[in-house]
Amino acid sequence: MGTVNFLWNLTKNYFTFGLIGLTVSDRYASIVPVGGISMSPTFNPHDDSPMRSLTRDFVIVEKLCLEKFKFSLGDVVVFSSPANHKEKHIKRITALPGDLVSTPHYDAVLIPEGHCWVEGDNHAWSLDSRSFGPIPLGLVRGRVTHVVWPPHRVGKVERMTPKSIAPF
Repeated sequence: MGTVNFLWNLTKNYFTFGLIGLTVSDRYASIVPVGGISMSPTFNPHDDSPMRSLTRDFVIVEKLCLEKFKFSLGDVVVFSSPANHKEKHIKRITALPGDLVSTPHYDAVLIPEGHCWVEGDNHAWSLDSRSFGPIPLGLVRGRVTHVVWPPHRVGKVERMTPKSIAPF
């Protein structure tokens, strides 16, 4: 009888903590791995190393910004790919609604209401708005705030505007 009670209490505790963890991860913040080099040197500056699975960056993605779509130029965000909703990308916001963006593929693009322009920090290796245009803010899943792994790179992710974006 004691073993049954122990197992029942253990199951209830795991279930409770699982629901709390799921709620926190869904509503407030989560930790996600960063793959690829499109955001290098901000993330994964040494992605070509043989130990890349141990050295790739893990970041905190806060989701409170989604309530009113409170984003600023230079924020790094996680969003669902416009082409495949199952893919997630991490890029920097370089233009917000009402801004004009000029790229080699477009003369000038006016960012429509409810959209933003995102680009990777490593332009040579980034699939971003220069390829698929402005993305709807509804695809944004959260804002990256801190790097939490590897230990020597732990710190806040700085908001910065790219030098390549010139005001009109």
